[in-house]
Amino acid sequence: MYAIIESCGRQYKVAEGDIVFFEKLEAEEGKKVTFDNIVLVSDGGKVQVGNPYVKGVKVEGKVVSHGKHKKIIVFKMKAKKNERKKQGHRQPYTKVEITSINLATAKKAETKATETKKEEAKTTKKSEAKVEATANA
Repeated sequence: MYAIIESCGRQYKVAEGDIVFFEKLEAEEGKKVTFDNIVLVSDGGKVQVGNPYVKGVKVEGKVVSHGKHKKIIVFKMKAKKNERKKQGHRQPYTKVEITSINLATAKKAETKATETKKEEAKTTKKSEAKVEATANA
């Protein structure tokens, strides 16, 4: 089972037990984080695609640590002008371990929808039977 979640302006493919590096999140180390913006969920052969998000599905994770990525050098130069500028940048990140992908609320919503469809079908069959009975009489 895997899910594609949207967080920090990017999309990430996650599965239970994965360790993912997100851009800096405002959560303390050891705390739980819940992601609600689920774009796609795949459970074996069954795939649910959101419009834009899948309703009722949540991905939970635990913040492992915070840190900074490897330094990136930004070097700007203007030729023949003796103008040079060297600058470094380290992007902060949050390391999150995905603990669970909860489909329970989505399954409940699906079962409610199927139950209402079944009830509607029963009521339409009963009303059709009544109409036929009155027509035959």
